[in-house]
Amino acid sequence: MTTEKIIIKTEYIRLDSALKLGGAVETGGQAKFVVQNGEVKVNGEVCTMRGKKLRNGDTAEYNHVTYEVGNG
Repeated sequence: MTTEKIIIKTEYIRLDSALKLGGAVETGGQAKFVVQNGEVKVNGEVCTMRGKKLRNGDTAEYNHVTYEVGNG
């Protein structure tokens, strides 16, 4: 499994925005679809809330890639 870093300069990033920023999906609509279909895990647990707040150290997994949130 590949790991990608998502660097944020704010307190948190929404899950759908993190997937777009990390390049996992191309559009917000696609992010909404994959999250609501239960295709994304946050910190190892399936998450269906596209507005889930990810903070420093949180991870999101989608399509065999782990996206790790970090402060830049």
